[in-house]
Amino acid sequence: MHSRADIYQHIVTVMSELFEIEPEKLREDAELYDELDIDSIDAVDLIVELKNFTGKKIAPEDFKAVRTVGDIIDAVEELLKND
Repeated sequence: MHSRADIYQHIVTVMSELFEIEPEKLREDAELYDELDIDSIDAVDLIVELKNFTGKKIAPEDFKAVRTVGDIIDAVEELLKND
């Protein structure tokens, strides 16, 4: 089981590598679309990476309500809880 801190660190690493975002900008309250300029194509790339991380199929509609980095962490925690 991954802790929230582990999930957060993985997301920071992935997003900084995939989208060239400075890690210090990836706070839990950082807005994906407004602050970090994540678009729908980026979101799909992120979902693919999270699928690899969790080993679970992730439906894009599961991420419709995701607006912040913290929301991503919450969604991944929920996926991992359903083992």
